[in-house]
Amino acid sequence: MDKDPILRIKDLKVSFQSGKKFVPAVDGISFDLRDGEILGIVGESGSGKSVTSLATMGLIPSPPGKIENGEIIFEGRDLKNISEKEWRKIRGNQISMIFQEPMTSLNPLFTIGNQLMEAIKLHTDLTKIQIKQRCIELLKLVGIPRAEGILKEYPHQLSGGMRQRVMIAMAMACNPKVLIADEPTTALDVTIQAQILALMKDLNQKTNTSIILITHDLGVVAEICERVIVMYSGQIVEQGDVRTILKNPQHPYTIGLLKSVPDLRGKKERLYSIPGTVPTPGSIHKGCRFAARCSEVLSQCYEETPQLYKTEKDGHEVRCFLHTLKGSDKHVGVTS
Repeated sequence: MDKDPILRIKDLKVSFQSGKKFVPAVDGISFDLRDGEILGIVGESGSGKSVTSLATMGLIPSPPGKIENGEIIFEGRDLKNISEKEWRKIRGNQISMIFQEPMTSLNPLFTIGNQLMEAIKLHTDLTKIQIKQRCIELLKLVGIPRAEGILKEYPHQLSGGMRQRVMIAMAMACNPKVLIADEPTTALDVTIQAQILALMKDLNQKTNTSIILITHDLGVVAEICERVIVMYSGQIVEQGDVRTILKNPQHPYTIGLLKSVPDLRGKKERLYSIPGTVPTPGSIHKGCRFAARCSEVLSQCYEETPQLYKTEKDGHEVRCFLHTLKGSDKHVGVTS
């Protein structure tokens, strides 16, 4: 019998105030994060990936944002309505986050040691000497040389890759059960990207930390994730096992994303790109949100909103009417 997931998001809807109305940025998404797994969330900018991660960390700014619906269940407890005081005990301790740009996440006025020590002091009862020793262990764990010297340095004295390693060390300071990494390799060059991904995979194996990796890069997902969720305009359009989705993508958007990945084996005059842009949140009130950009669009797509259909493959779900054309025997049910 499968264990309960460590984190379960159920029918989450997050909206932001625009004028007198609230506009949904994340609209009814549901997924599970299993113990010790690496789950990828993929999509273009504006698809709702980062808002999902901020909601999971209890960091939606209110106003203008609010969680209108849904549950965020961590170890059997719904975090949606807990107080800020309770959130402080969980955030950075049991659920941690690595932000996209380390230079804006690290305080330029404090040394690396000060910032790392503060994270440990907040959630543990260790002595000053033990905290310093823990900081040195963490910096070594994330592959930073001369760890003791780095503690005395300021963020501007480190390279982008080193700063990102410090952010990972801070996120891992209290051995969290869940680590959310929001585009952790975006601002880094390819060599450092590979090192950071290898480091995250290594930490996952050594500490059994469950990781949610948010990215727009399917190459990154193929490298370290076990399952993947594809988001578009605040909804999940496809989710399932990484190998299944990369070998046999079912949603036209996922197919478009995969076609957009450059192939070094053959020269092309022009790289493929999906026509159009992600719609503004709240601008589409009926029909499929991808219809205006879809090469396989049907008249039905403009009138009705497709559900998330389960395919024959275990756990593979896709939000597309094309599956109803393949015969109803292809479906084992419909989820929200």
